Amino acid sequence: MSSNSEFLWYIPNDVKAGHRGDAAVENHNSLDTLTSHARALEQHGWKGALVGTGWGRPDTFTIATALVARTTTFEPLIAIRPGYWRPANFASAAATLDHLSGGRVRVNIVSGQDNLAAYGDSEGDQAHRYARTKEFMRLVRRLWTEENVTCAGDHFQVAGSTIEPRIQVRGDRKHPKLYFGGASEAAERVAATEADVQLFWGEPLDGVRERIENLKTLSRQLDRDLPPLEFGLRITTLVRDTTEQAWADAEARVAEMAKGKSGNWNDHGKPVAIGQRRLLELHERGDVLDDNLYTAPGKFGGGGAGTTWLVGSAEDVARSLRKYEDLGITHFVLSDTPYLREIERQGDQLLPLLRR
Repeated sequence: MSSNSEFLWYIPNDVKAGHRGDAAVENHNSLDTLTSHARALEQHGWKGALVGTGWGRPDTFTIATALVARTTTFEPLIAIRPGYWRPANFASAAATLDHLSGGRVRVNIVSGQDNLAAYGDSEGDQAHRYARTKEFMRLVRRLWTEENVTCAGDHFQVAGSTIEPRIQVRGDRKHPKLYFGGASEAAERVAATEADVQLFWGEPLDGVRERIENLKTLSRQLDRDLPPLEFGLRITTLVRDTTEQAWADAEARVAEMAKGKSGNWNDHGKPVAIGQRRLLELHERGDVLDDNLYTAPGKFGGGGAGTTWLVGSAEDVARSLRKYEDLGITHFVLSDTPYLREIERQGDQLLPLLRR
């Protein structure tokens, strides 16, 4: 793999223990437990981790701030929702954390379903939702890179706004990267013009290739005025010492999921978004696609990154991830449970193969 690929993990940030088959231990979401994950990520070669968001989960930004304070290199990919924050408040909070952490902040903008009424938000149809997201992303970036910003948009307004502290430019990093997901036409139009990184779920290679080509075409058609869009993959990687052991464990886990006994797998509520629906329908093409993309979990509500798994030895999974990289993927957000054990195992066995 090329040296510019980056490897992040996932911190579930859930009040309920046993997320996606994780060890259901007491204090699973305590600061000490989460810190042990973040420090293990540092020690085992990972760049950082995606921290999940959603109403009814602990506040993502607070968790990320606490973990940054207890680590030295760990970079949180902080999932946030435009309706939960106002752009200037968010831009200020992120700039402050970026300043305090020495430039370790990454941001994942989420536009999917949530319990909006619980925090006083409301959205119209899909067109309204993505128009607001687009405006949010553009305004946050302006606040990070310009001073005395005035904007009178359809959704957000600021006048004479200057964020302090200013984001420090670090090499070619002018501000925290904005990651974004979504497979609908409306979402892809936002990604093509506003995102720094488009995250894909674990689709087969042909699906990812098609979406990358489409997004590059859209970027040209919509006169993107930012550096070229980068691409990322968010997927479960089930790695064992041998191919046989990996598949035995994967099939045993799906058997438990089929009985409804495998913990809290689906944290992506209904109604199902287009990207999620694409994943859930994959098993109709076969239980295993490409070399080792296991789609059977989707039959039992795998949810998000838990819907499809790359299964095999470290060599098998590395070979598959390299094929995604050959398509243009440079950001990888991997995970498996138990989270802490797999941070260590995959950091020690998989990452060295990916860095060769």
